[in-house]
Amino acid sequence: MPPETSTSSAGGKEGSSGPSSKKNSKKPKYSKFSQQELPAWKPILTPGWVISIFAFTGIIFIPIGLASLYASEKVVELPFQYDQKCIPSEYSNNAEAYIKSTTTNKTCTATFKVEKTMKSPIYVYYQLTNYFQNHRRYVKSKSEDQLRQKSAEEDTDDCKPEARTPDGQPIVPCGLIAWSLFNDTYKIKVKGKHLKISKKNIAWQSDQTKKFGSDVYPKNFQAGGLIGGAKLNESIPLSGQEDLIVWMRTAALSTFRKLYGKIETDLEANEELSLVIENNYNTYSFGGKKTLVLSTATWIGGKNDFLGLAYIFIGGLSLFFAVCFLLMYLFKPR
Repeated sequence: MPPETSTSSAGGKEGSSGPSSKKNSKKPKYSKFSQQELPAWKPILTPGWVISIFAFTGIIFIPIGLASLYASEKVVELPFQYDQKCIPSEYSNNAEAYIKSTTTNKTCTATFKVEKTMKSPIYVYYQLTNYFQNHRRYVKSKSEDQLRQKSAEEDTDDCKPEARTPDGQPIVPCGLIAWSLFNDTYKIKVKGKHLKISKKNIAWQSDQTKKFGSDVYPKNFQAGGLIGGAKLNESIPLSGQEDLIVWMRTAALSTFRKLYGKIETDLEANEELSLVIENNYNTYSFGGKKTLVLSTATWIGGKNDFLGLAYIFIGGLSLFFAVCFLLMYLFKPR
């Protein structure tokens, strides 16, 4: 009897602990996904496949690179650096004093020739160098909500020091990016006639419709003691201020171009252009340079040799590897 009692007692303990241990088990529920039993395909890179892949890459990339280079060469660019040429001789050693003075004449005239025929549309860019729009504090100095909706005009927390006027009124648009808006202006003449520089559709359509509100108007802008750049028309909503929209899409590098406008007239080779430049923007305090660029465009965009050279380099390297592997396979097969 005692042994039987002992056996039944042990059996009772096992029976009582069974459901409990099963309930607390950390074993995952079985599935093909959790057990990594899903169907899979693993390519076996035989010499034939490797050689074919490299050869195919080279055959595709090299023509694309050549086409890109050809398109880039078809682009006609006409640059004119004017930051030093537009400084009067009496201020040649103190350009910063000249640009900060409110009494000096900032108008500058120059002439240059069109080297090759330029078909419309001709894009007018201003190029700045040594200008770090990617600086952390500069990039953050704006209010997305304020630019987008009128009800958020008091949202200026991220815009200091250009957040509010001395009497506490909000600045719209606030922040250092808007405050430093480029304010040089350009006029171009050919044979005594002004070329119209169109300002329409120079900004991204998505920026106009989604990032800048059609009911948000400039308010107290450039009203402080220190003027940073261009002023804005208070009767035009921010969504219609395309110069501002282009400027506020900050550049990633210290040398960048931004679209100023478009010329819808062809320019013939050897034509002489007369420029009238209002040299207002202060790049002299930080050693920056300013360049006016006239450029045509092709299917690849503006002039860009790097893309074509990169395609040719990768394609040539692939063909080189294909030949090397082919020779290795022929002379030393596995």
